[in-house]
Amino acid sequence: MSGRTESWRRELPVGAVVRCTPGVTRWAKHIWKPVAVIPGATDAFWRELVRDGEIVDYHAGTVTLELFRADVEAYLVSLNMAVPSLWIVLDRDESGQSPSDYFVSAITASAYEAQDALDSGESIVEAVPMPDSLAAWIKEFIDMHYIEEPFKKRRRDKQRVDGIEDGKGDVRIRQESDVFRAPTTIKKASVH
Repeated sequence: MSGRTESWRRELPVGAVVRCTPGVTRWAKHIWKPVAVIPGATDAFWRELVRDGEIVDYHAGTVTLELFRADVEAYLVSLNMAVPSLWIVLDRDESGQSPSDYFVSAITASAYEAQDALDSGESIVEAVPMPDSLAAWIKEFIDMHYIEEPFKKRRRDKQRVDGIEDGKGDVRIRQESDVFRAPTTIKKASVH
């Protein structure tokens, strides 16, 4: 990276930990759920980390967590959650090499990017707790680039109200009289 754009963007390899638990219905043999991240992880593809009976934690994969200057507001949302969070996005593995039929497609600190992934409905998107060291790294990036914009109350445009003739309805439709008149004031034709 050039020296000029170096501070506009940051990258860090981050591993995704995915837990496999037995399914509770006959239609789902296993439930795959992202549960943690490993900052600075090396490459891995569904490497078993911990086994406790039928529950297995895997290092499912390592992807690059990228921070961009334009997204600092979204990172601030993630840091200000009750539990500061990152989002792990798992997409379908069309190659059939994954034991879960999923692969780690992204890890993001942007709440907005996670929402976009959720909108597709085809990905597994889970918030996981952000480690303190990673939170400090992201907070430092936010502090370098975040500029709070002051709230500006919008003023309404001045409308001329003296030129409007009330009671005539739509000005494009010709009206003989006041459209809001009381029905009892209408003269009825006399019948002989």
